Amino acid sequence: MKRGVIKKGERGAALLSVLLLVAVMAVLSVSALERLKLSTHLAANAAAIDQARAFGQAAETLALMRIDDLVARDPAKTTLAGGWNGRSFNLPIPGGIATARVRDGGNCFNLNSVGIGQIPTKLQPNPTGIAQFVALMEAIGIETKVARRVAAALADWVDADDMQAPEGAEDDYYRSLAVPYLAANARITDVSELRAVAGVTPELYARLRPWICALPSNSLSPINVNTLLPDQAPLFAMLMPGRLDVPRARQMLAQRPPGGYASTVEFWRLPALEALNPGQEVIGQTKLRTEWFALDIMVELGGAELEETALIDSTREPARLVSRQWGDPT
Repeated sequence: MKRGVIKKGERGAALLSVLLLVAVMAVLSVSALERLKLSTHLAANAAAIDQARAFGQAAETLALMRIDDLVARDPAKTTLAGGWNGRSFNLPIPGGIATARVRDGGNCFNLNSVGIGQIPTKLQPNPTGIAQFVALMEAIGIETKVARRVAAALADWVDADDMQAPEGAEDDYYRSLAVPYLAANARITDVSELRAVAGVTPELYARLRPWICALPSNSLSPINVNTLLPDQAPLFAMLMPGRLDVPRARQMLAQRPPGGYASTVEFWRLPALEALNPGQEVIGQTKLRTEWFALDIMVELGGAELEETALIDSTREPARLVSRQWGDPT
């Protein structure tokens, strides 16, 4: 064979190698472009989310101003006048929209009220709070034996000791699970924590979720008799377990004066209530003024959606935000 002469077969192999190299380069180029596109998209999303959070914080400021105005209108009591409770208001923003909704954040069962004590990590079971939790669960259709187990387990979850209540659950129970963990032995900071408590199934949690909250206090649920809606009658009925049923509670809330009650004495002197002998603890639990406001914010911006829930303390002047949570509330 003469030097420099390439056979036919070798020319075919060379062409195949070139084609293979071109194909590999094409695949790498497409992959690189896809990665670049994804990175650009993620960066744009991150920028939109950051901007949405900034608009969310602006909505917080506006809501705090509205709450201050509401409190200043009548420092002695909070009523439904003006239709503020649960009403959404839109905030136009460049390239999107923000929606904010303020509601009474104390008209709910405070999960931390099953414990009593001044130090969040040294609570003891509170019989009144436990009984009210059982009564609430019964009022919304949860079987009594299930309600008692869940209430006892929640009390064991927040109390400081490791002594298991007759129907409760302590560390020994949680250690025996497929994925073991320990009881918190402290106040609950978010309602979703209830899902970790013994006896709380996804179905039971979904039923309870609209009725519960986790206030940064273990005081009995501060029910405002001037803002509690007839549809929230189970929260009123739970104050007097076994003495006040839901239909009667709903009827009494529907008969509230348009301007609300001027004092809790006036409220509890209603003939239908005075005969129930509520006791000083329950009388002191009911309020005329909303102490906690809940704020729900939705921001839609540049194809991104951001949800926020926040808790506002109105007992101080000006009102202040005490907690916030980003994402879908669970």
